[in-house]
Amino acid sequence: MSTVEQRLADLGHAVPEVAAPVAAYVPAVQHGDLVYTSGQLPFVDGALPTIGKVGEGEGLVDPQEAARLAGLCALNAIAAVKSVVGDLDRVVRVVKVVGFVASDPSFTGQPKVVNGASELIGAAFGDAGVHARSAVGVATLPMDTPVEVEITVAVRE
Repeated sequence: MSTVEQRLADLGHAVPEVAAPVAAYVPAVQHGDLVYTSGQLPFVDGALPTIGKVGEGEGLVDPQEAARLAGLCALNAIAAVKSVVGDLDRVVRVVKVVGFVASDPSFTGQPKVVNGASELIGAAFGDAGVHARSAVGVATLPMDTPVEVEITVAVRE
């Protein structure tokens, strides 16, 4: 078990099998020392635990729940990286995290939602997990998921 996987296990997480693509793409691609993941949804055992728009109020996904889901997206992104590089200890830096939040028009807390991904990545990779990031509010996401996360990592050849 890699150090990264042990850190995740200490948090109660296991790196899942890479999520099957839902369209015409692959979960991750390596080019040189960089691995780019496709946008990952918060699948758990092949299903989305929650759907809908993020915001405050009845019928909306609570921002704290959305942050938890962003962490699941990050876990699936880590799985996508592992599917390409094999050993997660080869990751020397998480370069960039991009989080998309399907937002109610009045919701402006996207950075706090994407913190769910950033915090999990930081806990998993330690100092190598400190990254640049974008948190983007969007009208809708595939399959009505509340969040989607993609990452770029640098790996040791």
